[in-house]
Amino acid sequence: MEDVARLAGVSLKSVSRVVNREPHVSDGLRAKVEAAIAALAFVPDAAARSLAGSRTFIVGLLFDNPSPNYTIKIQSGVYRACVEQQYHLRIDNIASDLPRAEVEAQLDAIVRNSRCDGFILTPPLTDNVQVLAFLERRGVRYARIAPNSELGRSPCVAIDDAAAGALVARHLWALGHRRLGVVTGPPLHRAGDRRRTGFLAAIRQLDPDLVVAEADGLFSFESGIAAGMDLLARDPRPTAIFATNDDSAAGVMVACARAGLRVPHDISLCGFDDSWVAKSVWPYLTTIYQPIEEMGYAAASLLLDRGETGDRQVMLDFHLVERDSLAPPP
Repeated sequence: MEDVARLAGVSLKSVSRVVNREPHVSDGLRAKVEAAIAALAFVPDAAARSLAGSRTFIVGLLFDNPSPNYTIKIQSGVYRACVEQQYHLRIDNIASDLPRAEVEAQLDAIVRNSRCDGFILTPPLTDNVQVLAFLERRGVRYARIAPNSELGRSPCVAIDDAAAGALVARHLWALGHRRLGVVTGPPLHRAGDRRRTGFLAAIRQLDPDLVVAEADGLFSFESGIAAGMDLLARDPRPTAIFATNDDSAAGVMVACARAGLRVPHDISLCGFDDSWVAKSVWPYLTTIYQPIEEMGYAAASLLLDRGETGDRQVMLDFHLVERDSLAPPP
């Protein structure tokens, strides 16, 4: 670092501030130091950076989500942001449906042992007030992905899940479907519940008397099969089903096959996420695209932004991806 400071004509402290990406560094100073770093092919030492800035340069990602596709994409986005800012990523699973003492014991072990500079929370942890309160008591910074409550409590990234659910409802309605079913998400997953409530609210606007059949799901393939068999046994049977994630939609597709029903000739099906699952089943699944990887990247970027930006909210776009699993009712 001494060589960098000498070449740039600045102090060691100034080099440290640029290397540690501290706020309130002038563009001119940053340019001089970065030019010297490039000229000398200087690579900052992680231990020295940690010592100089009282940071560990480790970000923790906490999840409790049964969908491997969702989790992998979030990890990819968070990791990309960490690499760009020279941080390491640690990943931990939190079982949030346990008694309070056990949840806090898990968190305490992770916070004490990981020494992370901050954490990224994914659903359903994003809306778990016990988790949020624990981190706040410990003075640990965090950013949330897809929260649906107290948005101003922390930096967060989301899409409008309710609007996305409403979009699916209106699309199915426009195709002529009037016997509709929904496969819900896990009980603690508020983003999944907002997809459901947005769907139901849109249908009520179109026909206040229409009753939508509902079946419980857990965002997993296996739960999708069970929920699909449940809905297909109803009388009258739905002509279209909205599954609130792609994994459960794939399970519903299996249930349809077992019942001798062809998608979309006998029944239509829509998922949510636009994961690899949507393009692995046949027929290819119509689904809502949400930028999962970009949500992870944006959340990590907000967490690592140490400037005086305050709590920030980033809303990303979604859209319907039309493939082969929807058709007018038979």
